[in-house]
Amino acid sequence: MSYEGVQMPDSADPSAADRVPVPDTALAAEATELVRDATDDLIYHHSRRVYFFGALQGRARGLSFDPELLYVGAMFHDLGLNEGARSSGRRFEVDGADEARRFLQSHGVPEDSVRRVWTAIALHTTPGIPQFMEPEVALVTAGVEYDVLGIGYTGISDADRASIVALHPRPDFKRRILRAFTEGIEPKPDTTFGNVKADVLERYVPGFQRGNFVDTILESPWPE
Repeated sequence: MSYEGVQMPDSADPSAADRVPVPDTALAAEATELVRDATDDLIYHHSRRVYFFGALQGRARGLSFDPELLYVGAMFHDLGLNEGARSSGRRFEVDGADEARRFLQSHGVPEDSVRRVWTAIALHTTPGIPQFMEPEVALVTAGVEYDVLGIGYTGISDADRASIVALHPRPDFKRRILRAFTEGIEPKPDTTFGNVKADVLERYVPGFQRGNFVDTILESPWPE
């Protein structure tokens, strides 16, 4: 099951969601139900938008990707922010990736597909790498960067963007997603070393001091 990157004329496509529909499979349906039950409206709607925006970009780039794998990656990518993962001591991206791996393995999904989804989630906040990997890995990050950061904002038409947001609204999204990041990561601040979430804690958590790569080298136990 894959979408080939053939762009149809807008006149033939009344809805962006019709061009890149959520896969009509039992696996996708169970993923939707699990995430709907495990998260709030903020993360659910964000995750659905990540799928649609990632899939639209995949088509525009001419990528052949597995929509089912992309969908699971998009839906699970922020599960590591949930309260149950806040004492894990691991990066939230890894916690979400592990949840997806358990889900896929329980459904007998081949290990190479499981690896793709795990990698897509684990790397979704690591810019500069996913775009050179498998399409599903690249497109989870592309969808996240589009919805959260606005990267490539004009690459999706106003009509397509509006149709997706109408399906999955984003009221006060900027403030609410930053609060979700803060709440999910504040209990394990050391996991922000070397990644963008240190910016979040530096802005919103009084007293937080981000790790410094140079200081870590200079203060290591090596004598020279």
